[in-house]
Amino acid sequence: MYLKVKRLADFCIALTALAVLLVPLLIVALLIKLDSRGPVIFKQERLGRFGVPFRIWKFRSMCVGAEQQGSGVYSFKGDKRITRIGRFLRATSIDELPQLVNILCGDMALIGPRPALTYHPWPFEQYTEHQRHMFDVLPGVTGWAQVNGRKEVPWPERIELNVWYAQHVSFALDCKIFFMTIFKVATNANNENVAKTGK
Repeated sequence: MYLKVKRLADFCIALTALAVLLVPLLIVALLIKLDSRGPVIFKQERLGRFGVPFRIWKFRSMCVGAEQQGSGVYSFKGDKRITRIGRFLRATSIDELPQLVNILCGDMALIGPRPALTYHPWPFEQYTEHQRHMFDVLPGVTGWAQVNGRKEVPWPERIELNVWYAQHVSFALDCKIFFMTIFKVATNANNENVAKTGK
């Protein structure tokens, strides 16, 4: 029952947020276009609920074709592929705001496991039966792993945190993650990759 209420609440929150943030989002889009050539929105295939792929939306924070340059899907501190405005967008997590559209479409939730790439850390078929429980819920803009180490957490541990969330999802836990996320974003804590990991 909670998951149904959660979905309705997520839809309403995303719709309201998009309406309130429309002008700031348009300004960010303009700054991205003025800063570097290429599209405003970066779209990438990720694994959704039950392992079904979907296209995640983000504000583009890297140069066009970044995945075919340098370290590929791996980003790191001082990465030259990140644009000037992109550094600010990543530091403030503003680059994640287009995922409000993903929430409206039903591909994502406000809170849930961050969606992994379709091939990293490995394809869906290579997750163990236990690990696949992280896909029992919709992926989120923020999640339990993000407030417990974020990018500094190795993938095996990150997956365990995601599985734990999927098995203990509740209103109280979501509220806790929400407020912890605000603190993490405000302090920019754990926001630099320390090992090979996708954003």
